[in-house]
Amino acid sequence: MNDSEKAGKKSYRFKLIKIGIFLSGLSVFAQLYLFQPLLPLVSEYFNAGAGNSSLLVSSSTIGMAAGLFFFAFKADAYSRKKLMVFSLLSSALLTFISTWIPNLSILIAIGCLKGFVISGVSAVALAYLTEEVEISSIALAISMYLSGNTIGGMSGRISTTILAGEYGWKNAVMIIGIISLVLGLVFWKIFPNSRFFHPQKIDYSLKIKQMRRFLSDPFLLSLFCIAALLMGTFVSIYNYLSFRLEAPPFSLSHYFIALIFLMYIFGVFGTMLTSYLSKHYEKRNILKFSILTMFASLFLFYSQNIYLLIIGLALFTLCFFSAHTMASQMIAIRAKFGKSSATSIYWLFYYFGSSILGSGTGYLLHATSWTFFVSLLASILFIAFLLSGKLLLFSKQPS
Repeated sequence: MNDSEKAGKKSYRFKLIKIGIFLSGLSVFAQLYLFQPLLPLVSEYFNAGAGNSSLLVSSSTIGMAAGLFFFAFKADAYSRKKLMVFSLLSSALLTFISTWIPNLSILIAIGCLKGFVISGVSAVALAYLTEEVEISSIALAISMYLSGNTIGGMSGRISTTILAGEYGWKNAVMIIGIISLVLGLVFWKIFPNSRFFHPQKIDYSLKIKQMRRFLSDPFLLSLFCIAALLMGTFVSIYNYLSFRLEAPPFSLSHYFIALIFLMYIFGVFGTMLTSYLSKHYEKRNILKFSILTMFASLFLFYSQNIYLLIIGLALFTLCFFSAHTMASQMIAIRAKFGKSSATSIYWLFYYFGSSILGSGTGYLLHATSWTFFVSLLASILFIAFLLSGKLLLFSKQPS
């Protein structure tokens, strides 16, 4: 494979890849966390507690984790683009169908199915970029994908909250479904087909060997665990901060609370900053510093001053996306063979962290207090920091 034939930074093909991968991330994350800002409304509508209503978010991420495990074996048997198109269009239809579901349990089940089908995008997106883009431009391409994730997550949450306030949460879900369908169709039209990948017969024994090798590599295993811990902490904050802000001493309105998701713009800065810093500094040091700053920012969440809390959320969000972007790059670079399997395992850990910690901390918050909740998240981040400190030692191990 001649790397010079891959999409270069100034080529038209690279521009289409950047736009397409950005739109895919936009659609995936607008849908995946669609119900997160609606949890108080859904909780009231179905007369369910915070923990039970949070299953609407966790069900999608559980489905995503299951789908990623499936595609870790199956992804190389399908065209990269066709799999991503199927995922984007089918998930949009499931989001649209969610509008007419009158039962919380069925809605949770549909969320799980939606997470499964949409995982096809995450399973192959990073592998596609490393296969089709010049190595000097991979960091930029990955940051575009993760920026799409970030902006999709932010715009989806904000627009859903505003639309729910005007037209009801069910109509808000329907509108997001229609927009996601349009994004999927545009992606289908413009995204370039693979040049350096061809669907191949699945060698299950080879896949299992690859996965065993990745899971027995302390360097990769540490990154997988870090992904789970960071994502679980991040989702926990965004799942339950709205409940905190609705209660005294803040007692904020639903519309004002929606604006907290504007903090996701700091996630875009985080991905861009990491893309730049990775050219000048050691990757594992960037990861360590990002996690340490996330940990420090949590102390501002103890405050009853809204301005300090907002500053903490901005810093927390920026550093999470910085760490996530860095870890994604390190995984893609470390796994020289079986990249789709390696990235699928990464996302598997990532979404299991989101599912288990995202809901588990909700039940804990309901049973204890906000102070205990934040303290637990701080301890989780400290574990992630300790793991990041071991990466220098583990980097000597072969992948």
